[in-house]
Amino acid sequence: MDHLLEEFPEVSTAEWESAIARDLKGADYEKRLIWHSEEGLAVKPYYRAEDLKDLARMDAAPGAFPYRRGTRTTGDWQIREEIDAADVKGANRAALAAVAAGAEGITFSGLLIERADELDALLANLDEIPVHFERADERLLGLLIGWLGNGRSAARVSSGCDATASVDFAARVIGDAPDGFVPFTIHGEAFEEAGGTAVEEVGFTLAAGVDFLAAIEERGVEAERATAALEFSFAMGSKTFFQIAKLRAFRMVWARAIESFGGTHSGSRARIAAHTSRWNKTIYDPHVNILRATTEAMAAVLGGADSVTIAPFDACYKQPDEASRRLARNTQLLLKHEAWMGRVADAGGGSYFIEELTDFLAREGWKRMQEIETRGGYRKAQAGGLIARTLGRSMAAREKAVALRRRVLVGTNQFANPAERALGRVEAARMRETRRGAQPYEEMRLRTERHAALTGLTPRVLLAEIGDVKMRTARSTFAANFFACARFETVTRRFRKAAEIAAAEEDLIVLCSANAEYAAITKELMAKLKELGQTTPVIVAGTPEDAEKLVAMGIADFVHVRSNHVEVLTKWQERMGIKS
Repeated sequence: MDHLLEEFPEVSTAEWESAIARDLKGADYEKRLIWHSEEGLAVKPYYRAEDLKDLARMDAAPGAFPYRRGTRTTGDWQIREEIDAADVKGANRAALAAVAAGAEGITFSGLLIERADELDALLANLDEIPVHFERADERLLGLLIGWLGNGRSAARVSSGCDATASVDFAARVIGDAPDGFVPFTIHGEAFEEAGGTAVEEVGFTLAAGVDFLAAIEERGVEAERATAALEFSFAMGSKTFFQIAKLRAFRMVWARAIESFGGTHSGSRARIAAHTSRWNKTIYDPHVNILRATTEAMAAVLGGADSVTIAPFDACYKQPDEASRRLARNTQLLLKHEAWMGRVADAGGGSYFIEELTDFLAREGWKRMQEIETRGGYRKAQAGGLIARTLGRSMAAREKAVALRRRVLVGTNQFANPAERALGRVEAARMRETRRGAQPYEEMRLRTERHAALTGLTPRVLLAEIGDVKMRTARSTFAANFFACARFETVTRRFRKAAEIAAAEEDLIVLCSANAEYAAITKELMAKLKELGQTTPVIVAGTPEDAEKLVAMGIADFVHVRSNHVEVLTKWQERMGIKS
């Protein structure tokens, strides 16, 4: 075994590049193999050990400053479950049931607690379980300080109260808070769900934390005591490697920030609560949300989150039931007890790409924080609209990528199931609680469903395959996927002559052939349609060079990979009488 690797001689980067050049056969290396992420990173097709030579603190072990490889020496994490119940007793019953079924921490959201006896009832028999109050206000924090001060609970208690909302209030609370109470949260998840890139998430969350520490020090509270009162929450999106790296990067920059405030290494550990993203969840093909949440939870664990919360797959369109809550909980139980993901600290450590990505996000996130500092700090930047404008641009780019299908939402803007119905199971208010990338598509499909329910009619599209064998099949497959996303019914038929297509009884005809053949097909088809007195609209699948000529002949539209999917489908809904 000692000599096994001798059978595989070392291959230099120059040799790799030479082999790639031969395989490309003159094609542009940059265009074919370099991916430019929304964060501004040019992602290479492969990474090697030499890419790590200039990276900072690569020698740090798990649990060691600056926590690149995590704040713990194991990969274990807390399985946290959110309880959204309307009354105290119901919330306590749900929490106890969740703990009995495997949850290790509880988040209460939506409850109004005003008295100590209500806290007693809510937390009965939860003495050893970490508890988080997501929507805590000043009244509840005061109540919790008094309640914990009387020694009623040995468990760690935390709150989602926004640390940046009132620094004067925060300073008073931190001064009075008993040990183990974490009263404030910096809400990094708000940046992801508002469209932020991984760099913006790291940079803005860091800027908010640094601004808070500076302001709290001015009020006589030491930075290390202040950071002990903080939790950071992050939403985990779909780009797995970027999500892993952003948590690793944030720990590094936060540790560096605490060091600059004079804090100790042990006091610079960032406490991170990770949540599955709400932005990418869908009401159509909703069980795909389970798969999305699984990859997001895995990224959180591999990134070193202290706690992970998975939202039930149906939470985006209705009140979750026991079955969906159990699925969400069991996802984490499987990851921990069957996949053994908690057995190893920083399993991705040493991965050339993850380490390079971690360094990039840390470096660029620090720069973003410094830019905000030059503008007077996070609170001034937020009040002046800088944060909102930046996130608005990022969200617009993200939503455009969804509409152009460069960013895929499986079952929604790609690979939709046209037979699926959602109208009867969707709670409209719940569906619009948060901004989600799928919403324009969902609203479009729901319009078609309502139209069908009112009229008994669903738009029918003929995908007319004709001519070139290879292109006709490829383009009919593309068009079927294209129109399914608005729940149009598609019928695929093959024709030998264009004139035969004119007898179609469908509401819309899509010609599926090669670009060079469309002019002749269109000429013959339009003549026949005129002869028969038919006014069925005709669309071409593709981007022929003679598009203007085809329009002059009567072609109504073109569908292709560069089409704005939402705009095109909405236009054809309106043409067919489907209104909002």
